[in-house]
Amino acid sequence: MSLRLFDAHNHLQDERLASQRLEILRALPGAGVVRMVVNSSCEADWPEVLALAKSVPQVIPSFGCHPWYVAERTADWQANLVKFLDAVPSAIGEIGLDKWIKNHNLAEQREVFVWQLRLAAERNLPVSIHCLEAWGTLLDVLRENPLPRCGFVLHSFGGPREMIAELARLGACFSLPGYFAHERKLRQRDIFKHVPRERLLIETDAPDQALPAERLEFSLPDSANGRPVNHPANLGAVYRFAAELLDMPLEVLAEQVEENFQRVFAALG
Repeated sequence: MSLRLFDAHNHLQDERLASQRLEILRALPGAGVVRMVVNSSCEADWPEVLALAKSVPQVIPSFGCHPWYVAERTADWQANLVKFLDAVPSAIGEIGLDKWIKNHNLAEQREVFVWQLRLAAERNLPVSIHCLEAWGTLLDVLRENPLPRCGFVLHSFGGPREMIAELARLGACFSLPGYFAHERKLRQRDIFKHVPRERLLIETDAPDQALPAERLEFSLPDSANGRPVNHPANLGAVYRFAAELLDMPLEVLAEQVEENFQRVFAALG
């Protein structure tokens, strides 16, 4: 039986994939990739995400302002975001909070995040949330604000195990990347063993967060800085890692993840 695979989070528009994009797109059907949520990071890449949504059947577009880029937003960013959301059925993301980056301004990040989260709740759109070293603040925001009824995705979830139940109660799904297959990610792997199966999603985060080299099924030339470039068709390899980690038959895992994905993104086709 061929598997139906759903990527909860990638960045297909990233310039590191541009030179290989046609080859990447040709590989996706054979790799079993049915749908992928392509997340923007800032206003500059919203047009490219929109173009992909209009030309690639597997793409669900997601538009938002990532916490790394809040200082770069224009005076009209809110109106521009609404314009892109109105153009095609879309999610909102990647948005969130990040205390890991140097010289972060958490107050400004929170203001931008809350505005986008409230817009998602108003329109009942799925949200892809980035969080690094700001889990307490994130939980406060989620408790204090309206949330989309369809739920939200915690991209590459690396938060405390103790928060899983409360986040799930608020509507969270927890997305597992292949990067957690690296041995140094033992803590994150253990945390995912405690995620409710009905809240589990799988992601590549391509072109970032590549699996260990021995698990890769598709390869791309390394980026200029020497870091591995993750091929979006490695989604199947991430599923296989997840099945091993969670001690689930691969087919059962794939059926569960499809059900979870469809529940969150059903309104977007």
